[in-house]
Amino acid sequence: MTEEEELAALHAISSLASGSEDPAAATRDILSTVARCFGPKIALVAFQNPESGRLEIEASTGLPEGTEPWFSPGQGVPGWVAWHMKPVVIGDSAADLRSRPLVRETRSEMASPIALPNGHLLGVVALEHSEPGHFSAVDLGHLVRIAEASALVLNRLWELRHLRGKARQLETLIATGQALVGKLEQRELFDTLTRDALEMMQAKACAFFIFDPAASTLRLASYRGAPDTLTPEGDLPLRLCLAASAVRTRKAVSFSDIQSPEFHDLQDLPRDAELRSVIATPMLFEGEVMGVLSCFTDRKRVFDNDEKRLCSALASLGAVALQNSRLYSRVFMSEESLRKNERLTTLGLLAAEIAHEIRNPLTVIKLLHGGMGLDFAEGDPRRTDVRVIGEKLDQLESIVTRVLNFAKAPTSLHARHQVAEILSDTLVLVRLKLAQNNIQISYEPPTHPVVIEGHKGQLQQVLLNLIINSMQAMPDGGKISLRLGAEQRESGGVAALDISDTGLGIPDAIRERIFDSFLTGRHDGTGLGLAIAKRVLQGHNGDIQLVSTSPAGTTFRITMPLARG
Repeated sequence: MTEEEELAALHAISSLASGSEDPAAATRDILSTVARCFGPKIALVAFQNPESGRLEIEASTGLPEGTEPWFSPGQGVPGWVAWHMKPVVIGDSAADLRSRPLVRETRSEMASPIALPNGHLLGVVALEHSEPGHFSAVDLGHLVRIAEASALVLNRLWELRHLRGKARQLETLIATGQALVGKLEQRELFDTLTRDALEMMQAKACAFFIFDPAASTLRLASYRGAPDTLTPEGDLPLRLCLAASAVRTRKAVSFSDIQSPEFHDLQDLPRDAELRSVIATPMLFEGEVMGVLSCFTDRKRVFDNDEKRLCSALASLGAVALQNSRLYSRVFMSEESLRKNERLTTLGLLAAEIAHEIRNPLTVIKLLHGGMGLDFAEGDPRRTDVRVIGEKLDQLESIVTRVLNFAKAPTSLHARHQVAEILSDTLVLVRLKLAQNNIQISYEPPTHPVVIEGHKGQLQQVLLNLIINSMQAMPDGGKISLRLGAEQRESGGVAALDISDTGLGIPDAIRERIFDSFLTGRHDGTGLGLAIAKRVLQGHNGDIQLVSTSPAGTTFRITMPLARG
């Protein structure tokens, strides 16, 4: 091989750094260049497996079928070169103890380590020929320089592939995070999590298990992989699951060969002989394990710290989304309960209205009956009739009185409350609904406590009615502003809360009668929300007023006496 041929070979190899994206294809091109330069009968490039230490053949030419695709440490000339990190040329293979030729016809060999300038070994390039002395010391010098250039090119391609993989993983992580935010149905959330984990980790299968800390069990929530390979029913005891190590350590753990005998009895592993390695990551929320995400690969793989951190980040996103889903479910149940309470409150108010309307004519009848002076003789049946009529009038009056008293908020349930706390609790209940409707809340708690006496549940119902009314007035989103403070009036101090929205405003036709029962501007409204709010506040010696309304928005003001002392 001449100097010109070496320069041409080095140029061809160096150009692969910018002209190729696939390290495997670049390796084959490097081997073709080497074979063209030195004319061997057999040529190969083998890379060192960092886990086993073996040299595994990546590209070759001239190898007979059935040749082992790897070399043990120190085996043959390639193994010796890798072990000692030295190039070697052997003129007579039969006379050299280091030689273990791949074919019996081999008489001369030459090999060089493929190593980086810092001494890190990537692999070995090895050549065999059937003629003794075919390779010279000069050839070895050429091969060493070609191997050095090849190491730089291959390392750069591997780094680029690694960076592209990380970029793809980060893109998947970001997209997954964005997708999980809107998943409020848990089944859909779990399926999204396993699907994106499968893509992000380039895995063959992926499973997600829900963890029950009370029972110390796992339950399969979603699985993506070969059908019927993971179908556990019911709860799996944690002690019989590989994921137990992730639950107990609260860290991502990995195993490189789950086909070894010690893994066969574990119940959370798929029965798929193609799967080799697994990384199991706990899903943590505020330090507590909510579940475990397991990704399986179809080749032995050592997961690095970057991949473990990536899986942990994905699991954390899933944990936040699962917590949001659970909170939404609770809020939905709370909202249903509040709606039921509102219906019961409405029914009570209707009963009170009816009782109030009955009491007036009943009082008149009772007075007229008593003033008629009906007194029949003993034995006259009408005497009994008059007595029965009087008793029934008293009974009706008692029933009306009980209904009216029941409709009032028991004073025994009144207590001192900070208005800011009632308002904050109410906003927690509706925060998800507001977010779904693209509505922002502007609220700054007052610098000084604003304390009132009242029934917290009824006052919270008033606030919910007003906030929901504002939300329904802004179908395309908007802003609700809350301003709370204390004012001094002639009658004493009062708490004042202004609730403003950027909705469409109240129609002119009903503006003067918005606090009347059964008056509504919506086709699905009951017309009772503001009427109930008005009566509840009046029952607390407070009031509600419409401050302003226009196509730019509406403002209501709630006032209540401040607690004394």
